[in-house]
Amino acid sequence: MSFVFTSFLEQALSGKTFSIEETTEIFEAILAGEVSAIQLASFLTVLRMRTETVEELEGAVRAMRHYMIPVNKFDPTTIDVCGTGGDGKSTLNISTAVSFVLAALGVSVAKHGNRAQSSQSGGTDVLAALGIDPQSDLKILQSNLNQFKITFLSAFVHHPSLNHINKIRKDLAIRTIFNLLGPLCNPANVAYHLIGVYDPFWLTPFVRVLKELGSKRAWVVHGFVDELCSSSGVDEITLSGPSKIMVLEKNKIFPIRLTSKTIEKVGLNLSPLSAIRGGSPKENAEAILALLRGKKNVYRDTVLINAAIALHIVKDYSLVNLQGEIDSHILKKLISQAAYAIDSGAALSVLNNVKNSIVN
Repeated sequence: MSFVFTSFLEQALSGKTFSIEETTEIFEAILAGEVSAIQLASFLTVLRMRTETVEELEGAVRAMRHYMIPVNKFDPTTIDVCGTGGDGKSTLNISTAVSFVLAALGVSVAKHGNRAQSSQSGGTDVLAALGIDPQSDLKILQSNLNQFKITFLSAFVHHPSLNHINKIRKDLAIRTIFNLLGPLCNPANVAYHLIGVYDPFWLTPFVRVLKELGSKRAWVVHGFVDELCSSSGVDEITLSGPSKIMVLEKNKIFPIRLTSKTIEKVGLNLSPLSAIRGGSPKENAEAILALLRGKKNVYRDTVLINAAIALHIVKDYSLVNLQGEIDSHILKKLISQAAYAIDSGAALSVLNNVKNSIVN
C-alpha cells in the first residue's frame, strides 16, 4: 500500500482533488496503519493547504464509520453536541456542559469527544477532571444512555484506528481533516446534531455531508467574536457577536443568522469572548461544577443559548419563523427550560449519576 499511497500523495501535491470513492480508499489505508508517519503528515498538510473538498470529507467519514466501534441507541432522536475544535480561542468547554443540561431535560445525548489535539482542554480531558474517566465497557455506556439519558463516547475508545494517528496530529500541532471528522463520526450514529465549526467556510460542507449520510436535523454553527464578523470566531454559538448557521431540517438546507439583536431580545447580554476563556482541564472542570451549582455569569448564558438551540433540534419547537429568522419568543422559552434544568439541580444530578456509575 505504501507504493500506492505514494501515488496518491503525488497527485495531492499536484493539486488533484479526490472523489468519495478514492478518499474512502485512502483513509481506509490510513486507518489500517498502512501509511507511514511521514507520508501521513505530508498528506494531511497538503490537504490543509489546499482545503479539503466536500467529496473528500464524505469519503473520509465513510472510512471512519466503517472502522469505528458502535454503540446502540434506542431513542431515535438522540443528539450529539460537539465542535471541531481548532479555533485557537481556548474557551471553556461549552458542549460538555450543554450535554448535562439536555440530559436533565430528558433529551438523550451521545456526546462524542476527544482529548485535546490543538487546544488546552478537550471534552475527554475535562470529563476526566470531573471524575468521569473514558469508558471502554459498552454495557456501562449503553446503561448510562438508557438510564441517565447521556453517555460519553471517547474517540480513542470507539475509533482505535486513530490511536497511531493522534501522535502525528499532536506533533503537527495544526488543524487537519481529522478535526473535521470527529463531529461527523458519532459512534451511536445519531441523526440529530448541533455542531460547531472553527471556520464559517465549513458550514455548508458539513450540512451537505450530514444530509448525504442520512441525518434528520442538524444545525452547524459558527459564532463570531465581534459585531462586524471581521475574523473567524469560535465553534459554538457565542454571545460576543452574531452567529452564522447552516440548517438541515425536513430534508432541506438553508442558512439563518442569530443576530446580536436577538440575543438581547431574549434577555442575554453581549459579552467579549474573554469572559469564557478557559484554561487547564482542572480549571474548566471547576467552571462546569460552578455552573451546575447555579453560578450566574457569561459562561452560564453561553451554555443556555446553545442548550436552547439543541432542544429545538431534537423537539422541533419551530424556532425558525416563516421569514427565516430565529423567533426570539420561542428561544427565550427554551432558554428558560435550560435554566430550570440547572437551577433545579437536575443537571448536577446527571453529572453525579454518571460519575457514580463509573466508580461503582
